[in-house]
Amino acid sequence: MQAAPVRAHAIPSVTDALRAVESLLMGGGQRTARRNAWTSVLEDRRRAKDRVEAQYVLEAVADRASQAT
Repeated sequence: MQAAPVRAHAIPSVTDALRAVESLLMGGGQRTARRNAWTSVLEDRRRAKDRVEAQYVLEAVADRASQAT
């Protein structure tokens, strides 16, 4: 007698479950709009981080220039 093959199924993540609920509740256009909005939020955060880093660099250069004179 041959044993039945074992099948492993990945347990869906919370993100996968939320996306499944989202797809049931919302139309495709609204889903796309939400994803675009979230992408925009992430891009704004990245730009803000870049601005802060640039400010630190400019302040460091200004401090060196003032100390050199």
